[in-house]
Amino acid sequence: MIPHAPEASSERQALLWLVALGFFMQTLDATIVNTALPAMARDLGESPLQMHSVIVSYSLAMAVLIPASGWLADRFGTRQVFMAAIALFVAGSVLCALSPTLALLVGARVVQGLGGALLLPVGRLAVLRAFPRDEFLKAMSFVAIPGLIGPLIGPTLGGWMVEYASWHWIFWVNVPVGAVGFLAARRFMRADDARGVRGFDAVGYGLLAFGMAAVSLGVEAMAGGGVRRASALVLLVFGVASLAAYGLHALRAANPLFAPALFGVRTLRVGLLGNFFSRLGSSAMPFMIPLVLQVSLGYSPLHAGLMMLPTVLGSMAVKPFVTGPVQRFGYREVLVVNTCALAVLIASFALLAPGRSLVWMAAQLAAFGMVNSMQFSAMNTVTLKDLEPQHASSGNSLLSMVQMLAMGMGVALAGAVLASMQTHFEGSTGGSTLMAFRITFTCMGLLTLAATALFLQLPPHEPPRERPLGPVEHS
Repeated sequence: MIPHAPEASSERQALLWLVALGFFMQTLDATIVNTALPAMARDLGESPLQMHSVIVSYSLAMAVLIPASGWLADRFGTRQVFMAAIALFVAGSVLCALSPTLALLVGARVVQGLGGALLLPVGRLAVLRAFPRDEFLKAMSFVAIPGLIGPLIGPTLGGWMVEYASWHWIFWVNVPVGAVGFLAARRFMRADDARGVRGFDAVGYGLLAFGMAAVSLGVEAMAGGGVRRASALVLLVFGVASLAAYGLHALRAANPLFAPALFGVRTLRVGLLGNFFSRLGSSAMPFMIPLVLQVSLGYSPLHAGLMMLPTVLGSMAVKPFVTGPVQRFGYREVLVVNTCALAVLIASFALLAPGRSLVWMAAQLAAFGMVNSMQFSAMNTVTLKDLEPQHASSGNSLLSMVQMLAMGMGVALAGAVLASMQTHFEGSTGGSTLMAFRITFTCMGLLTLAATALFLQLPPHEPPRERPLGPVEHS
């Protein structure tokens, strides 16, 4: 419950728990799969280095549907859409658990991602409509707590399930949780909040969705050779053309998905591009680290999951101290220095080797979590801080879309580089796989470093003014 809010009804308090549960399901499932990828690969007869599509499909499905979430909630009502989101998520989870091939598992993850895409934005909208403005920040702060707990327990829980049951249980566990959420939504969400439908830019949505999907799938397919690489190039060309066509279409559309006026805000432009490029490297780490620990260093799934705990604990520990450096030095200075530090830390994992001290690895992972958390907080806030109130919701949806797209693209890029390096070293001894990982970590660090050129475009020595760091945090 929200502390010190006696005026809040029990129904509204139950709504907060419900939305928090949805957020927990989404964030848990985004991380619980990472530790289980090698076990999945063995059961499905695939190489563990080719399993990145399981993660990419989930993130991409979320990115594609997020722009339509607000319109769907207005058209059908938040309760109906939230219940449908839970049903999709649970159905996708069941299909994942029953999938006998990688292709079917990827398709099931798409279904699961479509449900996950609606859980947080529609739940947030329900909270916005149920709570007065002066209580909304407290309400959303409560809802955000499970978003921190999900990544904290996800890798360890996934490793434990793989080691003592089977990877299928990481999906079966969503069924009872989803059933409780579905019944609670039917009981505690208001059914009469469907609103007049505003115009929906179907053409723009189609161009944007196709562009994002084509570019992501094209990048993922680049690791192949022959026909696959040729098809990847075609996808990339069509994807970029579709995104460019969306930009031109939005300038003349009556009801564009994202108003062109949004992009007149300098900090939004820089923040979105910086978010995208700096997340390419950091988003690949939850995929890469459990994989290298199991495939090249011989860790068990549970041990690999436990090794991710320092990252999340470091991320949580640094949050209270993020505002101080930004207030003292300004957004640009903090983001440029922090992005360089993030790039170095990502590349430093190229030094992983058998027999490496656990204490050293835990310190390295904790440092990565701390720097990554500061990066998220600062760049998310700078992206939205100068938006007018009427553009705040649209800007937040755009930021969420870019974040999910970058997460999928980061994993796709890492998977493509990893597969290419493995092919290059094919026929060598087992140590060649570790070398492929080392080169991939170095490449992802260099990609992250590119974002510093974007953050240099921010005004110098500009500290926070009115909006505090934190409420727009979404990792």
